[in-house]
Amino acid sequence: MTQAITKPKVLTYAEFVEWKPEGRRYELHDGEIFEMPQPLGEHEDIGGFLTLEVSVEIKRLNLPYTIPKQALVKPPESESAYLPDVLILNRANLANEPLWKKQSTVTQAASVPLVIEVVSSNWRDDYYKKLADYEEMGIPEYWVVDYLALGGRKFIGNPKQPTISIYQLIEGEYQVSQFRGSDSIQSPAFPELNLTPDQIFHAGSDGNS
Repeated sequence: MTQAITKPKVLTYAEFVEWKPEGRRYELHDGEIFEMPQPLGEHEDIGGFLTLEVSVEIKRLNLPYTIPKQALVKPPESESAYLPDVLILNRANLANEPLWKKQSTVTQAASVPLVIEVVSSNWRDDYYKKLADYEEMGIPEYWVVDYLALGGRKFIGNPKQPTISIYQLIEGEYQVSQFRGSDSIQSPAFPELNLTPDQIFHAGSDGNS
């Protein structure tokens, strides 16, 4: 679970990046600092597997994309900054990002063709807060990879089961498609990506795809 850091006041984004120490993972949620816990092994396996699979597609299609390790996504109208599990960036737009060179932070949807969050105990952040902020920013595609079926029933159904929710921005609003088991995942950003939820979830359970 994310752990709030006790600070004497609400911080601005600028104060947050000045304060943020090296070597540890933090996010800013409406001016409040949260330390991100060390992820579980399964969580890291799934994030790593998805990074590799998407990287293969980026290289195969010769896309001008990169996958940074620690870059932040900042919604322009709030004092928040998120550290996604997998962030795909369009290098062609980074020259237009005012915070990129000095703070490795992006604020424009044109820089983010896809963002992926792998759900942990703080699932409400992924399904509520980040979903709303990514939608408001205009990020065209957002995956919520809920391999432990932690999310609320209104998000993943009843009975709850491991689910990948892919949110696609259509006329300014996210529309969700959900994938389970042996379903063929449909990604607008990578339409030829040949993956099923089972393959992704097994990457976390036994390291095999």
